Amino acid sequence: MVLMDMHPGKTQQHFNSGVRVTLIGMAVNVTLVLAKVFVGIFTGSIALIADGIHSGSDITTDLVVIGGIRLAGRPADSSHPYGHGRYETLAGGAVAGALILVGMYIAWDAGSALYADRVNYPGIPVIIVAIASILSKEWIYRLTIRVARRQQSTALHANAWHHRSDALSSIAVLAGGIGGLLGFGHADQLAGLIVGLMVVVAGARTLAQVLHEITEGGLSGTEIAEIADAISQVEGTREWHHLRTRLVGRETFVDVHVLVDPDLTLLEGHRISMQVEEVLQAACKRPVNVMVHVEPDTPELAAHHKDC
Repeated sequence: MVLMDMHPGKTQQHFNSGVRVTLIGMAVNVTLVLAKVFVGIFTGSIALIADGIHSGSDITTDLVVIGGIRLAGRPADSSHPYGHGRYETLAGGAVAGALILVGMYIAWDAGSALYADRVNYPGIPVIIVAIASILSKEWIYRLTIRVARRQQSTALHANAWHHRSDALSSIAVLAGGIGGLLGFGHADQLAGLIVGLMVVVAGARTLAQVLHEITEGGLSGTEIAEIADAISQVEGTREWHHLRTRLVGRETFVDVHVLVDPDLTLLEGHRISMQVEEVLQAACKRPVNVMVHVEPDTPELAAHHKDC
């Protein structure tokens, strides 16, 4: 039985790039908070001030993500033999929860304003700040989501959507500004209600991914099929069974039993196990740790194999 771990240098490089893109996002958030709150107070735009508070929540989630990534980057030890990847998962859950709360707040605030029949006519400065926020937050979203997909990071994926939620809320501010110029005072509230619900849905989807991992969820059916196909390509492997997968942060752990010719030597069996490890490393999209158990394919064990 052999365990193959991912390259530690590659892991550290992934963590460093995750922290770097989060710090860039934090710098953007600080700038936007100052601009939105200042212009909001100057123009009396409640929507823009609320949007500034939203950007301020992004700073908090940035800190949570950085902390989760740093903790997840610690090497495995006696108390965490599978590593510390779940810290990053928990950070993603915290950000997902923040997304849901922020979305509910935006929708509630907009709905309350509509119910109270309040109108809003923000001026040109609000429109300018909203456009700047939309462009900058969409840029940092795309930058973060690329890193998240490349590294299969739940925390970065959640934080990317938090950036996009800020861009969406700024769209509501922009709609309100344009609607105000056209004489429609409810444009801001209508857009805010729609955007708030969209943010809640995005947070719920991310939270579902986090819960799947924490409850020992494995890879998708498509990924399992790719792994099974890769094992079947290894010469000398007659059958396989007991294939199990689990997710720990951005890593995948794969356990599998392979059946080989019982007349093979121990060295030949070990070589087959190494070939299985290599093909699974290539088949999996995320960093993978592989445990291969080699068994002799004998009639005496056939019934046991069928039950597995």
